[in-house]
Order: sequence, then C-alpha cells, then structure tokens
Amino acid sequence: MEFAVQVVKFFVKLPKTDEARTTGRQFLRAGTSVAANYRAVCRAKSQADFVSKMGTVVEEADESVFWLNLMEKAALCSKAAIQPLSTEANELLRIFSTSLDTAKRNTSKAK
Repeated sequence: MEFAVQVVKFFVKLPKTDEARTTGRQFLRAGTSVAANYRAVCRAKSQADFVSKMGTVVEEADESVFWLNLMEKAALCSKAAIQPLSTEANELLRIFSTSLDTAKRNTSKAK
C-alpha cells in the first residue's frame, strides 16, 4: 500500500506535458495495481490461485520498473525524483519474484 501511495504522490508532481502525463498514467496504473493485486494474493483460495495471482503482481511490479526507467531515460523528470521509487519498485519486484518462485517449487513438490 505504501508503494501505491508514493506512486500517486509522484504522479501528481509530474510535469503537465503530454509525454510525462502519458507515461505517468501508465506508471500510476501499474504501480497502484501492485498493491491491489497483492491484496488479492492474500485472499488466494488455493496454491494454484496464489501462484496465478502472484504472477500478476510480479508483472505489474516489473511494468512499474519499466515506466520509471523510461521516464528517467527520456528525462521526463529528475533522476532524484525517480530514484527512491525505482529502488522500492526493484526491491518489491525481487521480493515478489522470489515468493512466486518458492510457491511454484512448493506446488511442484506437492504433486
């Protein structure tokens, strides 16, 4: 949830140019989706449901990293503004990817 809040605050401060708003909206969608989809993971009905939903969380976290990288490389806002979110997005991606890998291993062992 905290990451999603920071994503919203970041979006509000973006320059009001078409390029920044377009990529910013994509980041806003992906970044807030991480939290919403993780909430769904916490309510998974089965191991397979957990794996499926966690896969979505990983995809959205990875997409968040992409949009931040694009905004940085296109110089749509300062690197200093992007860096904390980029660090957090990459950390979340690693955590969720590891969790997904572990869940997949545990699912395959159970068969």
